Amino acid sequence: MLLLPSAADGQGTAISHALTSASALCRVEPVGRWFEAFVKRRNRNTSASFQELEDKKELSEESEDEELQLEEFPMLKTLDPKDWKNQDHYAVLGLGHVRYKATQRQIKAAHKAMVLKHHPDKRKAAGEPIKEGDNDYFTCITKAYEMLSDPVKRRAFNSVDPTFDNSVPSKSEAKDNFFEVFSPVFERNSRWSNKKNVPKLGDMNSSFEDVDAFYSFWYNFDSWREFSYLDEEEKEKAECRDERRWIEKQNRATRAQRKKEEMNRIRTLVDNAYSCDPRIKKFKEEEKAKKEAEKKAKAEAKRKEQETKEKQRQAELEAARLAKEKEDEEVRQQALLAKREKDIQKKAIKKERQKLRNSCKIEEINEQIRKEKEEAEARMRQASKNAEKSTGGGGSSSKNWSEDDLQLLIKAVNLFPAGTNSRWEVIANYMNIHSSSGVKRTAKDVIGKAKSLQKLDPHQKDDINRKAFDKFKKEHGVVPQADNATPSERFENPCTDFTPWTTEEQKLLEQALKTYPVNTPERWEKIAEAVPGRTKKDCMKRYKELVEMVKAKKAAQEQVMNASRARK
Repeated sequence: MLLLPSAADGQGTAISHALTSASALCRVEPVGRWFEAFVKRRNRNTSASFQELEDKKELSEESEDEELQLEEFPMLKTLDPKDWKNQDHYAVLGLGHVRYKATQRQIKAAHKAMVLKHHPDKRKAAGEPIKEGDNDYFTCITKAYEMLSDPVKRRAFNSVDPTFDNSVPSKSEAKDNFFEVFSPVFERNSRWSNKKNVPKLGDMNSSFEDVDAFYSFWYNFDSWREFSYLDEEEKEKAECRDERRWIEKQNRATRAQRKKEEMNRIRTLVDNAYSCDPRIKKFKEEEKAKKEAEKKAKAEAKRKEQETKEKQRQAELEAARLAKEKEDEEVRQQALLAKREKDIQKKAIKKERQKLRNSCKIEEINEQIRKEKEEAEARMRQASKNAEKSTGGGGSSSKNWSEDDLQLLIKAVNLFPAGTNSRWEVIANYMNIHSSSGVKRTAKDVIGKAKSLQKLDPHQKDDINRKAFDKFKKEHGVVPQADNATPSERFENPCTDFTPWTTEEQKLLEQALKTYPVNTPERWEKIAEAVPGRTKKDCMKRYKELVEMVKAKKAAQEQVMNASRARK
């Protein structure tokens, strides 16, 4: 709304024409400084409000320059221009209180003020003595401005700012006041970061994400700090290219070493802060409590699962036990039925045997057995006489061979087979030890008798073997059947318990003895199962016989060996 000025005293205000409210668009072309602003906005693709901000910024910088107060450096006039590299350039220009935060406009303004005040011409006009050439301290002001006005050289000087505190707090210093000790240190070192928006240390209430982001940033800290300002040699002073290259190589090595020490310093700072940070301890305790809770939950779930499995297993075992009891009961009932049937069969067999005994002529049977024995003895005596006649003429013909000696000879020949060392001497020694007749036999006597036995007919050999078997029964406590005794049920098949061992059974027994050693539980039951047709008692008896035979064989061989050594 357009407001008109009020009328003066004594005058009135009248509206001659009514103001129209309708607006109209008209094209305006910028000129002058407005045209310049328009071109800048178009080139920068910014709005008018942005340009206003730029203008305000420039005005604020100008106002800051006007408000800038320079600090006089008291040691300025005592500086040595030749030692300009060790001077504080900010203090020389009066910017010691601003330092790296000073803008280029401020540096330029400070240099201008220092030139107006300390220029040799100004001081000479004031009557102050001036040193000739570059020996005047004004050269230090020129060098300071030269270093700070160049961004590269200023960056190199800022990296080695003499007022910067490179110290790192120890763990003991931050034991009770962690945040007060480490916050200013991290704030101070954040100026070297290439990345902006450096995260703050925070406080005790900071979240885990903030703390993790802070330490991740500092553990991967990207520093722009470099140490070219401290180069001892300047390559511009080199006289040739080779010397310049050597100087560059030395400077690079020195810079790399100092850069490494700087990164180690930052790493030490971060390590000390991390080890002393109470928030890290709190987070670890919370994490530990969380893991313990999860572990307890897993253990509880596992325990419940095991209890469920145990209950299921117990139920399965109970069901299996009931099923086994039922099966055992059925087997027991079947066994009872089988036993009853077997008892009935035994009774029937017993009755039949009784009938058979009553119907047989026992006396005739015994008489026939006696006659067969007499005939066998007669054949044996005849065979002995024939053997003595066939071996007659020697000293051994006078020595009679009894039935026991013949049986012992047959046993020795089988015990010491062909291939035995000094076989016939061993057999003769074995017979002299075990013979009951007391007659001493030589190897020649044994060979002659063995050859005569080979010439006997098969019937005579059977008689000798039968007599040996009868003797074996007597020695092992088997009671012979009387001639006129009634056959009993026990001795109806007397040869079943003393059936000779076949070669196949002998092999099976030896294999079973190897398979089941002495410490095997129920050893002889398993060995008997491995030898079909043989009981546990048969296997044990055969084993004892084999042991006795081996012992006798070893004793005879040792005696022969001792006798041969004695003769030598």
